[in-house]
Amino acid sequence: MGLLLAAPRLHAQTAPFDLPALAALLSTRKSAEARFVEERFVAGLDQPLRSSGTLSFSAPSRFVRTTLEPRPEVMAVEGNDVTLQRGGRTRRMSLDAVPEATALVEAIRGTLTGDMAALRRHYQPRVEGSAARWRLLLTPNSQRIGTQVKQLELEGSGADLRHVEVLLTGGDRSVMSIEPSDRPAPTRPVGK
Repeated sequence: MGLLLAAPRLHAQTAPFDLPALAALLSTRKSAEARFVEERFVAGLDQPLRSSGTLSFSAPSRFVRTTLEPRPEVMAVEGNDVTLQRGGRTRRMSLDAVPEATALVEAIRGTLTGDMAALRRHYQPRVEGSAARWRLLLTPNSQRIGTQVKQLELEGSGADLRHVEVLLTGGDRSVMSIEPSDRPAPTRPVGK
């Protein structure tokens, strides 16, 4: 009987799953590799634009997106430097030159590293769910970003980021499904 009475007390002492809890969970992952499938839904197009490839991340600031289909391209972010490779050409630039891109990159990197201070610089974050299945909603802080991006929705399981949806103010959106490399690549369409 004593164990039965202790159970509610233990449950009541469990901390809620909130932004600091999510940050602590995500900060345990120092590097990761995954495969992605992304669909972009654009007004005026009958079918979504589909791409797929790989993602890699090394804390604290390296993020690489390698698109394999429909055409090869690489976007590598290291600190504040971005390198784009497409069609045999390479372009380098600073994230500071494109504040909107900075906000999107920081949404991903801030989530992957559990750096909630970085997220708060650009967004109002809100967490839902539990450590087993969480959802992070990011609403832009600045009007400049808010004129293009309505909201980002990131979902995960444990320390794995599994889904990123970017809702643009004009109604367009992109939906990315992510599978860690030790699991099979996503095979079903990711659109709603």
